[in-house]
Amino acid sequence: MEVSVIGSSSQAKIRKTELAYRDLRYCFGKDKIFSRKPNSVCFESQITRLRKAGLRFTVKAVVSEPILESKSSTRSKSLDRVRLFVGLPLDTVSECNTVNHARAIAAGLKALKLLGVEGVELPVWWGVVENVAMGKYDWSGYLAVAEMVRIAGLKLHVSLSFHASRQPKIPLPKWVTQIRESQSSIFFRDRSGQHYQECLSLSVDDLTVLNGKTPIQVYREFCENFKSAFSTFLGSTITGISMGLGPDGELRYPSHHKPAKNGRIAGVGEFQCYDMNMLNILKQHAEANGNPLWGLGGPHDAPTYDQSPNSNGFFKDHGGSWESPYGDFFLSWYSSQLISHGNRLLSLASSVFSDTAVNVYGKVPLMHMWYKTQAHPSELTAGFYNTASRNGYEAVAEMFARNSCKIILPGMDLSDEHQPQESLSSPELLLAQIRNACRKQGVEVSGQNLASGAPGSFEQIKKNMLGEHTIDLFTFQRMGAHFFSPEHFPSFTKFVRSLSQPELHSDDLPAKEEEATESVRASSDPNVHMQTA
Repeated sequence: MEVSVIGSSSQAKIRKTELAYRDLRYCFGKDKIFSRKPNSVCFESQITRLRKAGLRFTVKAVVSEPILESKSSTRSKSLDRVRLFVGLPLDTVSECNTVNHARAIAAGLKALKLLGVEGVELPVWWGVVENVAMGKYDWSGYLAVAEMVRIAGLKLHVSLSFHASRQPKIPLPKWVTQIRESQSSIFFRDRSGQHYQECLSLSVDDLTVLNGKTPIQVYREFCENFKSAFSTFLGSTITGISMGLGPDGELRYPSHHKPAKNGRIAGVGEFQCYDMNMLNILKQHAEANGNPLWGLGGPHDAPTYDQSPNSNGFFKDHGGSWESPYGDFFLSWYSSQLISHGNRLLSLASSVFSDTAVNVYGKVPLMHMWYKTQAHPSELTAGFYNTASRNGYEAVAEMFARNSCKIILPGMDLSDEHQPQESLSSPELLLAQIRNACRKQGVEVSGQNLASGAPGSFEQIKKNMLGEHTIDLFTFQRMGAHFFSPEHFPSFTKFVRSLSQPELHSDDLPAKEEEATESVRASSDPNVHMQTA
């Protein structure tokens, strides 16, 4: 749309993107995102003000033209290369394969399109699609969402999720949980004997534990069926696919799945190497290295989930067992198992989608707690053999490069200054270390935020987008009730504008009384809300 402002002898163009960012009120049918007027995009306040100055207006549809910025523009050229996505709610599609709050999501898509967001990310759950029986797929709900995204003119990034979710509750397929009743060893187990049942243990990747098939075979068939079902969207609407690699889709062990008690600082986590199959692999590895006693289990002097590094001897800064020959043996084996697992899954995804015009991604967590210690215990228990004297991410980046995959790094909204001092945390230093490893291997990096509403989060995200080593795309997590709230959405709008526009001169800004925006609502129906995730 072009708005021409005609005075005595001059004509000025107000760009399409500026109209979307100013004091517009958007409304889409009954699902109101901003506004009181149905089916309208209103900008009366600006028009009234300018009419008083003797100006008249014409509004017409035009083909958008590139506008040359003046040399004084403060926008960084690097930001032009960053693609911005927003994650859809985790439960966008229900267990019954229907689209939850479809009208509200459709309205949200339109709002994001008007803001200039390039696309959205959609979690696709194994437990929804292949729920009833192995090999029986139902993509209907996700196909409906893909069509909604296409109609909205947005791109779609799909996250194939082979894990379960606690909140909202999205379980593994029913037929997998039935196998669990007789084969609990398909899941990770900690030192106390408790199983983590939200994803399969990486130790069974190549074992025929799923009704005569291996998990790798099942995952491959899932990906191939997805490719067939979504063939008309691949390369056009769908531009990227993330391969689920473990808990929460990340390449890691479930070492921190128990929340900290009573607001305490998160502990070091626990090693997850005690299921029967992991112990068998460890035993064989120890015997092959001539130290059979080292294959009886994990470190006996490691702390429990919520304990600090110095609670026991393994992670102590000086003289800790992690520095001993046994410590190096165990940590090398433990991390190599994780990297081999990631290699199997990314190799699978790369081969399945090699003949499509989509990029394949994998997600690596930001285990930043206790980073300022010598041992980096939170990273060690999660499977990354990274310490003050050893770079554990070079092997990870090399694995991604080998499979021509891109890497997703969360936590780009976190800054060191807002971390509790006693946690000895440094998300900024860890993020820089992983990004450096990726750069050396030629692996493109994409980003995500971890905690919506974290202090200074938008400034920190923008900081990570700037600089010589830019990111491939950034996905803001996640659409929901909080995302469209008046406490959050205006800040997000300002953030998006700062990425795509130069700073506006003070004369261009609306008057204070005209800057007030309506409360952002996910739906006009008080009984329907968009889940926050």
